[in-house]
Amino acid sequence: MKIYTHKFARSLLQNFSRLNNKFHVRYSSQYYKIDDNLFGLNEEQKELRQLVFNFAQKELAPKAAEIDKKNNFDELREFWKKLGQLGLLGITVKPEYGGTGGTYLDHIIAIELCSGEHIGALAMSESTSGSDVVSMKLRAEKKGDYYILNGHKFWITNGPDADVLVVYAKTNPNAAKPQHGVTAFIVERGFEGFDTGEKLDKLGMRGSNTGELVFEDCKVPDLERATLAAGPLGILQACCDVAFDYAHTRKQFGKRIAEFQLIQEKIANMYTNLSACRNYLYSVARCCDAGHISGKDCAAVILYIAECATNAALDAIQILGGNGYVNDYPTGRFLRDAKLYEIGAGTSEIRRMVISKAISQEYS
Repeated sequence: MKIYTHKFARSLLQNFSRLNNKFHVRYSSQYYKIDDNLFGLNEEQKELRQLVFNFAQKELAPKAAEIDKKNNFDELREFWKKLGQLGLLGITVKPEYGGTGGTYLDHIIAIELCSGEHIGALAMSESTSGSDVVSMKLRAEKKGDYYILNGHKFWITNGPDADVLVVYAKTNPNAAKPQHGVTAFIVERGFEGFDTGEKLDKLGMRGSNTGELVFEDCKVPDLERATLAAGPLGILQACCDVAFDYAHTRKQFGKRIAEFQLIQEKIANMYTNLSACRNYLYSVARCCDAGHISGKDCAAVILYIAECATNAALDAIQILGGNGYVNDYPTGRFLRDAKLYEIGAGTSEIRRMVISKAISQEYS
């Protein structure tokens, strides 16, 4: 299994030092400590996690509430380039293509095109085809040295900002199986016949612009679930960070609320789910790195972690009480952001169908 070399991990940290000479401590009292003995990371992967944490604390965390309130990330391109400068984009992409040649586990740790000079997007969903993505209406017709695309895409993350997009379209609507008539195309901003609609005013993930793509005789030259689960895992961790600290500082009836049994129950459940989710995700990632890719477990891990993250956000709000219900605290944002992972990239219902179908096939 490929891992970061010690030299490469050190170079990442040196890159970060050039951007930020003052490191944040991962295990400060504000953040709940991760027990490294449980999760089997090597030293380079621990350094990678520390690097990402330090960078996010300096460059993103102080702006998160403002981004959410404004529904806009003013410094998106600058932030994207900094990620590229650190080597955090294209982690699983081979070095000859501009990536770092890391593992799926490395990618999950860092989660997040390779240099950060350009913003990318993946376009599958349409207004009438979300979970049933192969029913897409976008058509691509071959004419000479080009394909001509006509139709729309919707719910596209980074759509309003992307410089280059991977767009899925129907090239053979009459294929025996609908999934056999779909082709992926590279579309660049500025292609004739390509345009974007207004960004959507979403409930959560408000700093991540989402919108519609429009293709009107667009000429194109003829030339994700397991990793996604790291997103709600990060939200689950953040819920624990905030709620655990609050429960051990907030006092009612002369004692810390963490001493009340019903609060203890929530804390215990949140910690147990966090540890179980992290172990499951890391195990699935290691299997992917070893070439043992299970669609059943890729669906199961995002299903489980997404629902745990939503429940953890609700528990965090409850632990904070009235403070959890106001936007001065981040718990409401955690809930709105977590809920997306039960809907986007395949709903929880679709994931359950995938898992059940895979199990049934084992008995056929």
